[in-house]
Amino acid sequence: MNDAPPTLPRTLGESITQEIRRMLVEGELVPGQRLSEAALAETLDISRNTLREAFRVLTREGLLKHEPNRGVTVAAPDMASIIDLYRVRRFIECKAIAQGYPQHPGALHMQQAVEAGARAREAKDWVAVGTANMAFHTAIVELADSPRLLVFYGQISAELRLAFGLLNDPQFLHLPFLDMNASILRCVEEGRAGDAVVMLEGYLVQSERTVLAAFERRGRG
Repeated sequence: MNDAPPTLPRTLGESITQEIRRMLVEGELVPGQRLSEAALAETLDISRNTLREAFRVLTREGLLKHEPNRGVTVAAPDMASIIDLYRVRRFIECKAIAQGYPQHPGALHMQQAVEAGARAREAKDWVAVGTANMAFHTAIVELADSPRLLVFYGQISAELRLAFGLLNDPQFLHLPFLDMNASILRCVEEGRAGDAVVMLEGYLVQSERTVLAAFERRGRG
């Protein structure tokens, strides 16, 4: 099976949109952050028109927000959005992992994410732990062998990372799930897809409760 990325950007605008989405997923951009058009265009070495094209796409996806007289800022998800994100995640990820098998490239990427998470934990780099967790779940979606689904999940990942960024406690949010990642990976490697589904369902329920509880505490603060 081909281990190459399932889709490649066809235009510079698509490539820049993908790069900004990556920055969101990896926590380089945070909720509420104002994006300077001039500075970001210079950093990415592109024209402002190309950057505006990417901004328009990401605004339609709900990842960025354009406000008159304020320009473009990174969006901040609300509680209803978080609940919906987890609903979609359960539907996608549990269906995908049911199709997993040890030789699938997605299983290798799951393993690489588990190893990256362990290294980040050793270094006490909790943002990197969160990034490794995001990569782990993206690898789960790869098991579905659907390039379109993987592209859609990229948007879900970016929205989810924005929710995590609102709470500003990556150690609390991500550390408890590293060992669960390893256990789910073991199920896939041993050909126990059914056990992986059950474990992942419980994992996502626990993760949602953790995020919502932290979000609620933030609202009271």
